[in-house]
Amino acid sequence: MAQNLESILKAAGNPVNMLRNSQIGAYVYPVVPSEFSNWRDEQRGWRETAVLFDQTHHMAEMTIKGPDALKFCSYLTINSFNNFTPNKAKQMVPVSYDGYVIGDGILFYLDKDELLFVGRAPTVNWMQFHAETGDFKVDYIRDDRSPSHPRGKAVTRRHYRYQIQGPNAKQILDKLNGGPIPDVKFFNVDYINIKGRKVRALRHGMAGAPGLEIWGPYEEYDEIREAILEAGKDFGLVQVGARAYSSNTLESGWIPSPLPAVYTGESMKKYREWLPADSYEATCSISGSFVSDNIEDYYTTPYELGYGPFVKFDHDFIGREALEKMADKPHRKKVTFAWHHEDMAKIFASLFIPGGENYKFFDLPNSNYGSATFDKVSMGDKVVGFSMFGGYSFNERTALSLGIVDPDINIGDVLTLTWGEENGGTSKPTVERHTQLEVRVKVSPVPYARDARENYAEGWRTRQS
Repeated sequence: MAQNLESILKAAGNPVNMLRNSQIGAYVYPVVPSEFSNWRDEQRGWRETAVLFDQTHHMAEMTIKGPDALKFCSYLTINSFNNFTPNKAKQMVPVSYDGYVIGDGILFYLDKDELLFVGRAPTVNWMQFHAETGDFKVDYIRDDRSPSHPRGKAVTRRHYRYQIQGPNAKQILDKLNGGPIPDVKFFNVDYINIKGRKVRALRHGMAGAPGLEIWGPYEEYDEIREAILEAGKDFGLVQVGARAYSSNTLESGWIPSPLPAVYTGESMKKYREWLPADSYEATCSISGSFVSDNIEDYYTTPYELGYGPFVKFDHDFIGREALEKMADKPHRKKVTFAWHHEDMAKIFASLFIPGGENYKFFDLPNSNYGSATFDKVSMGDKVVGFSMFGGYSFNERTALSLGIVDPDINIGDVLTLTWGEENGGTSKPTVERHTQLEVRVKVSPVPYARDARENYAEGWRTRQS
């Protein structure tokens, strides 16, 4: 019986085939209701008034304590820790020994010898492995995401975590605080008052608008939530459900789910042997039209995902030598793809034409049907990039996806994205039998701003190689 990722991979033969046919099923944002009102108005909230994001349940956390806590975290990320002091935070990006991204998340410097990481499972797994096997004087407390299917059982976490974002966020926060909140700099932590409690707050901007992320003991989850809702009544505060939540990144430009680069390399073998058979890495899925027999073609570098400015060679870290070799080479770059409205209409029209072609369903407002998405984007016959996280923005009335393209691709280029999987689709439970469709996509900036508010009747001729 398979006991770890390494033995599963040996039995499977090809990791790409294994992950592209994973039986894990649909990704669930747990506990938080799907919608509080409707996802269209919930999306409008972060653009027009303010929103309450409940981030308590879908991320894992790891608290690192001990005299080597800072040294430990520094060793596991590309980021510089110069001037990193308590009450600051940073986006932590660990990479493999070969310099490919394992994941990312937010690292909070809480106090001397105490840091808190919040993010997806692949990074927490990597941190736990090194805490247990490395020569560091640290202890850790791990708190996994809430179960996708609690089946009526009680759910508890160590912390609640809320974000208040949008144009009216400051007015709401001032009211909560009983006066103007501190002028917190971006990715700095301060305190605000809520119902007589001193609550930690991070200046953040996940939906592209100003706001704060607050957290505290899970026992205060309901009390703090009710206080926020009461303060937001007069300012149009909108509660965002699980359905709309993930789509905010389409406008703000963060690619949440790169494939963790752990499946190959002798240097990663001990880690694969450590990862259990039910780990994220062993059960996650790859979806989309890009097919390669080489799993490394699905790996990404920090430079490709927009983390190049974070890479600092002022400290020793895993993957440093590999990144030094690739630093000055041309890199693929992160972009937004805006999908052509006529081609989107074809996808949806196929639902209503009996006997006609059935194209892969494009779910709204989040179209992803795998843990890691790789739809091929082409210029002529050449694959020039990947679409990696997609959905629909009611604010822009546009289907959008985030991805990476070759260095010579320019903003404004119109490329061809192949939507759907080959041969009717893989055996993932999220895939119905379908036919692939070529969709025109316009290369756009990150974060997304509609190109010069372009007229869709113009500028949709694909650039030929």
